Amino acid sequence: MSVVLFTSCITEDEYDNSPEGNFEALWQTIDRQYCFLDYKKQEYGLEWNEIYSQYKQRISKGMNNEQLFEVLADMLNELRDGHVNLSSKLEYSQYREWFDSYPANFSDSIQRVYLGKDYAQSSGMKYQIFEDNIAYIYCGSFQSGIGEGNLDEVLNKLAICDGLIIDVRNNSGGNLTTAEKLAARFTNEKVLVGYMSHKTGPGHNDFSTPKAVWLEPSLDRVRWQKQAVVLTNRRSFSATNDFVNRMKILPKVTIIGDKTGGGSGVIEVHLSDPSRREEFRHRSYVAMAAKGSVVGLGFTGYRRAMELLMALAE
Repeated sequence: MSVVLFTSCITEDEYDNSPEGNFEALWQTIDRQYCFLDYKKQEYGLEWNEIYSQYKQRISKGMNNEQLFEVLADMLNELRDGHVNLSSKLEYSQYREWFDSYPANFSDSIQRVYLGKDYAQSSGMKYQIFEDNIAYIYCGSFQSGIGEGNLDEVLNKLAICDGLIIDVRNNSGGNLTTAEKLAARFTNEKVLVGYMSHKTGPGHNDFSTPKAVWLEPSLDRVRWQKQAVVLTNRRSFSATNDFVNRMKILPKVTIIGDKTGGGSGVIEVHLSDPSRREEFRHRSYVAMAAKGSVVGLGFTGYRRAMELLMALAE
């Protein structure tokens, strides 16, 4: 099941631009918007209210921005989520134990040996045919679009091979449509991928009714008909996570590697227009990862965001 997290504020609450105000704003944002608090409680006993009391003691009026950032970053790390990050003009924090405490499962030095110097490249994908007649495609990002014609040509060229390896390790994501477009080349029929729910309110269990998510074949296009393997690791995030979720359902596809980093299908929502508010609100740190933004529509914005997310699921 895929659960979608709305970003930005969920009420019109105003907080002082002070250590105390910023702490309250961040804790409340996670409490109301983060989808997995109850799941984390079951998994390792996370008590978000206790986290509040614990870290509130570390906040003081006289602390500087660097000290505040350290406290807030430590608090977010209690979520143990590799896809939850905190940014400032000075620093960038993420839960690095998500990948640093595990094998990288990727070596660009070894990859260069396999690819050689005569590999081909199309729409950002690098591909090669190994000596044992196995095709290899490395897709390091979904940020740029992959043309349907490019996919046709690549798959046609590789059709002589006995099998295909698709490597999405260290792919931090990008365009969800691009990931879906690639997955659609590996099925000949409509396949149920899973179910999607949206966060609908501030309560930890406020979710919409799950809606089915389908993978439909790319009709009138070249589709792969043989066995395929997808290589993953813990640095496979966002749209890549969605790509792996779709591929693992398919009978001729095998997933090899570690857990992906999660996180896909985010719509950024601002009840008011940040560009008309305080300067520190002008820069968005989630816009590049979001699939869209809804700005200045008040609470109606959440309905519009849900409509956009449902359209993405269809």
